[in-house]
Parts: sequence; structure tokens; C-alpha cells
Amino acid sequence: MTSRLDLPSVLRLILGNAVEMLQGQAGLIALRQEDGGLQVQASYGLPLDILHLFAPLLTDIPTHEAREQGTREQGTRESAPLRPCDSATLLHGLGLRQVVALPLTMEDNLIGVIYIFRSQGGVPFSANDHQVLASFADQAAIAVHNARLYQQLMHEKRRLDAIIQNSADGVMILDPQRHIQVFNRALEEMTGWAAGEALGQPCSRVLALQDRQGEDICDATCPLFQTEPGEHLYAEGDVQRPDGSVVTVGITYSPLYDKESHLVSIIANVRDITRFRETEEMKSTFVSVISHELKSPVSIIKGYADTLRREDAQWDEDTLRQGLAVIAEESDRLNKLIDNLLDASRLQASAFKLELSYLQVDKLAEKVMDEFRTQSSEHMFTLDFPPDPSPGSGHRFPAVRGDIERLRQVLTNLLSNAIKYSPRGGLIRTGGWADDDWVYVYVADEGIGIPRSEQERIFERFYRAESPLTRRTEGAGLGLYLCKEVVEAHGGKIWVQSEPGKGARFIFKLPRG
Repeated sequence: MTSRLDLPSVLRLILGNAVEMLQGQAGLIALRQEDGGLQVQASYGLPLDILHLFAPLLTDIPTHEAREQGTREQGTRESAPLRPCDSATLLHGLGLRQVVALPLTMEDNLIGVIYIFRSQGGVPFSANDHQVLASFADQAAIAVHNARLYQQLMHEKRRLDAIIQNSADGVMILDPQRHIQVFNRALEEMTGWAAGEALGQPCSRVLALQDRQGEDICDATCPLFQTEPGEHLYAEGDVQRPDGSVVTVGITYSPLYDKESHLVSIIANVRDITRFRETEEMKSTFVSVISHELKSPVSIIKGYADTLRREDAQWDEDTLRQGLAVIAEESDRLNKLIDNLLDASRLQASAFKLELSYLQVDKLAEKVMDEFRTQSSEHMFTLDFPPDPSPGSGHRFPAVRGDIERLRQVLTNLLSNAIKYSPRGGLIRTGGWADDDWVYVYVADEGIGIPRSEQERIFERFYRAESPLTRRTEGAGLGLYLCKEVVEAHGGKIWVQSEPGKGARFIFKLPRG
């Protein structure tokens, strides 16, 4: 009995042996629960649908003297009708005349009771019989205790496994030789390695950390495992996934020692910090770009102002007019940049509010495009909205409920980008269509286009696509971010369709008014 650890199997074995030893016809094993009561855990020779009728018997817990003696015998009345509240009557109705109780105790604590039912009263137990039954009960109690401990251990293990597997962070457990023993689901997604392939592999193969220069730093972190108990180690680096993509991770190593200070395991908590690292880089780039973007118009304004106010020069009217035009243009540029920064700040602080009214977005697009026609002689501008069905039929495009100034800002940013990123000129189209639920508007150019890998990220704050033209083009990476936030604040959505070298088509949709 004590060699088995599966509780149901142990209980069946104990009960079968007990019934055989006591020459019984049926039996129950009830174990003490956390609330102190007894609950039937196994039965023998009894229909399952009547086990609940034995509840009164389970409240008649053997006394301390009976536990010391090892058994307790109880006779039954032969008459009286069958009643669920009367265990003796219940036994009589089943043709059973005697119940023998074997208490299961561990260190004077009752952990359960074996009830054996017999159809005929047996010969009273001798002292030797009591000793044998008590010995059997002791061994049964040990077996039940061990099986319950194992059951609790397996429950805790399953709970711990579930916690590890469902952790949002990667969790990896290594043996002292740095081979992977546990590899959770988050790490599978993070590294691209399947757990079945990673288990047993050296950590340096699955998480081959590299520094920013591409140098292997995994071996450099291994000697650091020789730390004092309770100390933790932290390392950051890039990991190349099987598909060739790279993820940046931060790993906290926690060595686990036994009582003799021997290294037993290494627990590694892995966190994907790719976006955090990119955000830090974007912030650094943003500071550099903003410094340049703010400094450039200020320098131009100051230069022209200082030149025009020179007392030793007499400027003609045309020169004055051109100088003042440049100052006004650079002031507008500076004002636009500051407005974008303020809008981004309001969005971050959730203080971005819309002033809604009904408007014709096709007419708004036409006005904004007319303003840009005078700004570039290298581009052709055209509108592509549905024509009027018939004269006098009203507006050709459904109205939307929106903030006219914010939507003007969206169209302005999209048209400005279309000009900036098609430096060789070409056609710039603004148009749209509508269905039963949405109004769609697009701005398309014939410029350099956007790689598919960057099409999701260009709407992020401060992000600018990587290209030589982008690096030469003015901008702080806020225009498309503001477009996205404004459109989504209206309950709409914005996206891009593009191929490198074939231009870009930005589309946004708004709910019909």
C-alpha cells in the first residue's frame, strides 16, 4: 500500500484488503476534509446512488478510546423502517447487520475512517486481532497520508506549471550546466523556438545574446552565475530568431542553491524590451530632430531680421518684401511645428477634444488642395470624388460629423507628406467614395513609397521611415501620428497602401453623419 501514490488506487486497495480481512460484504473510506468533517472517498459493494444516505454514520466519529483500541463494532436493530437519518436502519434494509470502524490516525490526528459492513455478526475480536487490525490501519493511514501529500504536490506542480506557461514574461529554468529544462509559451513567441526543440539545448544556443555591435556576450555572462545566494544578475542583448528577425531582451538570472550551497538551477526571467529600446532611440532621435527643426527656422528668421535692420544698408522695396516673406514663411513653419508638439502633448495627456459639426469632407479636401497648388510647380493636383448625379441634386458626397479644423489638419499633413516624399514631382490625387456606413478619403502620390515592414510603424509617435530621402527631409515624426489619433478620435481608421518606388496611398474612413 505504501508504495502507491495515486490516491484513488490506494483507497481501493486499502478497502479491498480491509473487507477481505474482516470478512465483510461492503465498505466505505471517509477522509477528513479541511473543514473537519468526513467525506466518502471510496466505496466497495454499495450502489453509488445511495452513498449520500450514509451521512449520519460519518458524523458518528470513533472516540479516542476506539482509536487506541483500533476498531469499533456496532450492532443494528432488526426492526424499524429504512430511514436516511438512521444508519442502523439503513444497514438493516441492505441486509447488513454489523459495521466495523477502523480509524486512520497519524500522530494522534484522525485523517479518516474505514467502515466495513458485514451481513452476520462475527466472533468478537481477540487482542491479537485488534493488534493486526491496528497495524493494518497504521499502514493504511501512512499510505493515505503519502498519497494525499503526493496529490497536493502534483496539484501545486500543475498550478506552478500553469503560472509559468501563462506568464506574460519569458521564463526559463536551466540546470547547472546551463541546459534548458523549462521553456514557457511566452519564450516560444519571443524567440521563435518551439519548447520541444529548446528543451535540453544549451542556453547559449537558444538565447545567443549579442551586443549592439553584434559581438557575442552570452559567454561573458556565464561566469557571473558564481554569485552569492539571493543575488541576481541582469543582462541585455539582441537575439536573432530562426526566421532572421532580431528581438532585444533583458534577462534576469536568479541562481538557486541547495543547503550545501551547490548550484541546483538557474531561473531566467526574460522580457522583450525591443519596443522600449526603440522608444529610447526614437526619443533620442526626436530630441536631435526637434533641436534641428526648431533651430533652423529661428536661425533663418534671426538672420533675415538682423540683415534687414542693418543701419549701414539701404534696402529697396523688393528686397524688403522678399525678406519679410521669408520671415513670415519660417514663422508659419515654426508655428506649425509647435502646434504639432502641443497636439501630441494633449493626446498624451488625454486632453484632446473635438468640436463636432456636420461638414462635407470632399469640399474641405478641395479647399486644402487649392492651398497646396501654389506651393509646388513640380506636382500636378487632381480631385477624384464622385460627380453630382444630376444638377440640383445636392451634395455629391455624404456629410460626416467631425471637427473641421482637425480634419483639415489630417488632409494638410497627408498632402504635405505627398509633396515631400515625391521630390521628382508627379501626380497627387485626393479623392474618395462612400458606402452605407463609411465615408472614405484618400491622398495618393507617385513618390518613393514605403516598405511593407514599416507601414504599421509610420503612424507611431516620433517614428520616421528609414531612407536617405527621409533623413534629408524636414519633419519630427509627428504628422502621421496626429493623423491617426484625429481619425480614430472620430471613430474612424487610417492605413496606407504602398510599394517602394511606386508611391503611397493613404486612406482614412469616417462614420457617415
